[in-house]
Amino acid sequence: MLILVASINGNAQSKAEQKLIAAVNQLHAAMISGSREALHAISSEHLSYGHSGGAVENKEAFIEKISSGKSDFISISIEQQTIDIIDNIALVRHTLMGETNDNGKPGSLKLKVLLVWKKEKGEWKLLARQAIKLT
Repeated sequence: MLILVASINGNAQSKAEQKLIAAVNQLHAAMISGSREALHAISSEHLSYGHSGGAVENKEAFIEKISSGKSDFISISIEQQTIDIIDNIALVRHTLMGETNDNGKPGSLKLKVLLVWKKEKGEWKLLARQAIKLT
């Protein structure tokens, strides 16, 4: 499993930012492992997960696609990550590069991603995600 995360502009990170970065890392680790339990734990019940190809999934469809191997991440690395926390909502933007093996077919991707996180019962949960392909 390979996950790389770049620091946020070299600035000191608040505890809230550190917890959010940990949640982003947990999401990516869950996407690589395909663990239903880990994906369920990090996702809001109201998840809206938008793919770069235009498909939008709810929480159950997102978990099923990853855990079944239909969408199989081998590695994920992150660059140019920014975080904006507003009360109990956080916006995370980054460039995601990854190696995939969707349905047994190797591939690679480079995406610009917007993650919307909501603090629920003291924990950051992924509320929404939208990605666009980069060439």
